[in-house]
Amino acid sequence: MRCPSCSEDDDKVLESRAVRGGAAIRRRRVCNRCGHRFTTYEEVLRDSLMVVKRDGRLEEFSRAKLENGIQRSCLKLPISRQKVASVVDDIIEELENRYDLEIPAQAIGDLAMEELLKLDEVAYVRYASIYRHFENLEQFVKEAHLLRKAPDAAAAETVAASAAAAGTPPAPRKVPAP
Repeated sequence: MRCPSCSEDDDKVLESRAVRGGAAIRRRRVCNRCGHRFTTYEEVLRDSLMVVKRDGRLEEFSRAKLENGIQRSCLKLPISRQKVASVVDDIIEELENRYDLEIPAQAIGDLAMEELLKLDEVAYVRYASIYRHFENLEQFVKEAHLLRKAPDAAAAETVAASAAAAGTPPAPRKVPAP
């Protein structure tokens, strides 16, 4: 691995450990030339996932885009970046389990809402307001009433009810491989 400080490719691994539930390996390294310490991650590369947008266009899946949306909904809330990264990891893992190569955009949004509902109600409503295109206060109030009716156990039902209220059907489950 090339040193980010001096570009020498002679280094020594100091420590290795599994991260992200075993999906990746974190390696702590030291450059034998300049002594700079740095961290690398190793993970299995999968075929790139494609998102099927509502209008039928295909777009490459972007972890950064998903993480940014969730991070913005958690802004000024007591939720760490590590927790957001963990939620994103869970969403991606579930998407990879449910779908092969093409993921409906709605499935990503629905899963994000499910995970945010478990994490924080305010973050959930913030995300829902963008995802469901809330246009007025009445839609916010309606979403808040759905949350009050179904606190913890009915998270999936709340997301489904929210989708129905917005006029969008719930996302389908696993798409068989061709």
